[in-house]
Amino acid sequence: MADEKTKEEIAQDYTAMGHSVDLINGIIGGTEMTGYTAEEKQACVDRNVEHLELMKTKDYWTSEDMTNVDKAITAGKGYTA
Repeated sequence: MADEKTKEEIAQDYTAMGHSVDLINGIIGGTEMTGYTAEEKQACVDRNVEHLELMKTKDYWTSEDMTNVDKAITAGKGYTA
Protein backbone atom coordinates (compact mmCIF):
# COMPACT_ATOMS: atom_id res chain seq x y z
CA MET A 1 0.00 0.00 0.00
CA ALA A 2 1.32 3.44 -0.86
CA ASP A 3 2.30 5.79 1.92
CA GLU A 4 -0.50 8.33 2.24
CA LYS A 5 1.35 11.64 2.21
CA THR A 6 0.39 15.12 1.15
CA LYS A 7 2.48 17.00 -1.40
CA GLU A 8 3.75 19.16 1.45
CA GLU A 9 4.84 16.12 3.47
CA ILE A 10 6.59 14.67 0.44
CA ALA A 11 8.36 17.98 -0.08
CA GLN A 12 9.43 17.96 3.59
CA ASP A 13 10.81 14.42 3.22
CA TYR A 14 12.74 15.45 0.11
CA THR A 15 14.13 18.49 1.93
CA ALA A 16 15.21 16.28 4.84
CA MET A 17 16.99 14.02 2.38
CA GLY A 18 18.83 17.09 1.10
CA HIS A 19 19.95 17.86 4.64
CA SER A 20 21.37 14.35 4.94
CA VAL A 21 23.15 14.77 1.60
CA ASP A 22 24.64 18.07 2.78
CA LEU A 23 25.73 16.58 6.10
CA ILE A 24 27.38 13.54 4.49
CA ASN A 25 29.17 15.74 1.96
CA GLY A 26 30.21 18.20 4.67
CA ILE A 27 31.66 15.51 6.91
CA ILE A 28 33.56 13.97 4.02
CA GLY A 29 34.71 17.42 2.88
CA GLY A 30 35.85 18.39 6.37
CA THR A 31 33.45 21.29 6.90
CA GLU A 32 30.95 19.57 9.24
CA MET A 33 31.45 18.01 12.67
CA THR A 34 35.03 19.26 12.80
CA GLY A 35 35.19 18.96 16.60
CA TYR A 36 33.96 15.36 16.70
CA THR A 37 35.87 12.10 16.87
CA ALA A 38 36.38 9.89 13.84
CA GLU A 39 33.97 7.38 15.37
CA GLU A 40 31.26 10.01 15.80
CA LYS A 41 31.70 11.22 12.24
CA GLN A 42 31.57 7.68 10.89
CA ALA A 43 28.44 6.90 12.90
CA CYS A 44 26.75 10.06 11.60
CA VAL A 45 27.62 9.28 7.98
CA ASP A 46 26.42 5.69 8.41
CA ARG A 47 23.10 6.81 9.94
CA ASN A 48 22.50 9.34 7.20
CA VAL A 49 23.33 6.83 4.45
CA GLU A 50 20.84 4.42 6.03
CA HIS A 51 18.24 7.21 6.15
CA LEU A 52 18.73 8.02 2.47
CA GLU A 53 18.55 4.37 1.46
CA LEU A 54 15.34 3.92 3.44
CA MET A 55 13.75 7.06 2.05
CA LYS A 56 14.57 6.07 -1.54
CA THR A 57 12.41 2.96 -1.10
CA LYS A 58 9.28 5.03 -0.51
CA ASP A 59 6.73 4.65 -3.28
CA TYR A 60 5.45 8.21 -3.25
CA TRP A 61 8.32 9.77 -5.19
CA THR A 62 7.40 11.06 -8.63
CA SER A 63 9.74 13.41 -10.49
CA GLU A 64 12.18 14.19 -7.67
CA ASP A 65 15.82 14.12 -8.78
CA MET A 66 17.73 11.53 -6.74
CA THR A 67 21.12 12.15 -8.40
CA ASN A 68 22.65 13.90 -5.37
CA VAL A 69 21.09 11.35 -3.04
CA ASP A 70 22.68 8.51 -4.99
CA LYS A 71 26.05 10.29 -5.02
CA ALA A 72 25.90 10.89 -1.25
CA ILE A 73 25.00 7.24 -0.61
CA THR A 74 27.96 6.09 -2.70
CA ALA A 75 30.32 8.59 -1.08
CA GLY A 76 29.08 7.75 2.39
CA LYS A 77 29.51 4.03 1.87
CA GLY A 78 33.09 4.68 0.77
CA TYR A 79 33.87 6.97 3.70
CA THR A 80 36.18 5.86 6.44
CA ALA A 81 36.72 8.40 9.19
